[in-house]
Amino acid sequence: MSSFIMCTCILITYPKTKYPSRKRTNPMNKQLFDTSIFKKLFMKNRFFRASVWENMADQAGNPTPEIWQLYEDIAKGGVGNIITGYAYVTKDEQPNTHMLGIYDDAQIRLYQPLTQMVHEHGANIFLQIVYGGGQTDLVPPSKHILAPSSVEYPRSGVTPFAMTKSDIDSIVDAFAQAALRAKKAGFDGVEIHAAHGYMLSQLLSPYFNHRKDEYGGSIVNRTRMIGEIICKCRLLVGDDFPILMKINCEDFHPDGLSREDAKQACVILSKLGLDAIEVSGGNSSIPQVAENNLEAERTGFKKTTQSYFKEHAKDIAEAINIPVILTGGNKSFDVMEDILNSSKIEYFGLARGLICQPNLISLWKTDQNTKVRCVSCGKCSYAACILNKKPK
Repeated sequence: MSSFIMCTCILITYPKTKYPSRKRTNPMNKQLFDTSIFKKLFMKNRFFRASVWENMADQAGNPTPEIWQLYEDIAKGGVGNIITGYAYVTKDEQPNTHMLGIYDDAQIRLYQPLTQMVHEHGANIFLQIVYGGGQTDLVPPSKHILAPSSVEYPRSGVTPFAMTKSDIDSIVDAFAQAALRAKKAGFDGVEIHAAHGYMLSQLLSPYFNHRKDEYGGSIVNRTRMIGEIICKCRLLVGDDFPILMKINCEDFHPDGLSREDAKQACVILSKLGLDAIEVSGGNSSIPQVAENNLEAERTGFKKTTQSYFKEHAKDIAEAINIPVILTGGNKSFDVMEDILNSSKIEYFGLARGLICQPNLISLWKTDQNTKVRCVSCGKCSYAACILNKKPK
């Protein structure tokens, strides 16, 4: 427990204005198919399959034959690293239907054949873990939803219960136990979901976090619970098991998480045992964000506006000493390779492109000019995609 307390103390006292620098090696000489070592993992390229809700798990959040086939297609398709669709960490709260769950030890054995299969196809697989909070698409919603503050969420119409300190401790432990289950199930790491308006994202956002205690107010306070989760996860899984975090680069609303506070949150949290940060953006709980096409799943953008969080991610990569994964609108090989060689961004996440082209990475390895079939329609689940999932 002493290590966990020490981590929390670092979180409280870390100075706001200090940004450590990280030296970039071999500038203008990096390639998307470079191999690398991440912790002790061999990574065959710089591509991550970014998380997408599959809507394919059973009612208890367990993997199904459809989930198996999906991940087999992606693993065989050449991507080096897979981040699963989000998995809920407590049995009594989930933000969506038929999403994966990792809230019970009995689920460990259900995931073991899945992770083994992905490894046999030469890919790594990370489990994304989440608590939904006031942002939920579950109908009817979970009975007892917790959030930073008891304010109505415009998207869902849900007014959650404000977390007590006991609730916070319980959710922190739920994340850590979920990470330990993921390790036992053969996953190569976990990703803590603190983006896109879910509960940890709500903590970071003044739009939803109105707390007056040590978990509200300054960005140091608003990162506190996430820091406690990282430290408790690290305590249970050990030093060698990768812990990633997905975070908004900003909420894109004047009352939400700002660009500067997001960067400061990354600086703080990168010091507490994280191994990489995936940069995304847009708070889906805020109506104006969706209305102005500022969510993570933007529509109608051109090549000149692809990789639309790149400037934010470049700033974050300059400020921290762990790798940054850029997700959001990555559709052109040459655009990503230019970003790779003009910044400290080291990895790239693709989600929508792999829905309709699970073998896209293999196609790029043969021909870097291969066009992505995805038209960014915004209907981003496997069942709703307007294109045939399997390439012709």
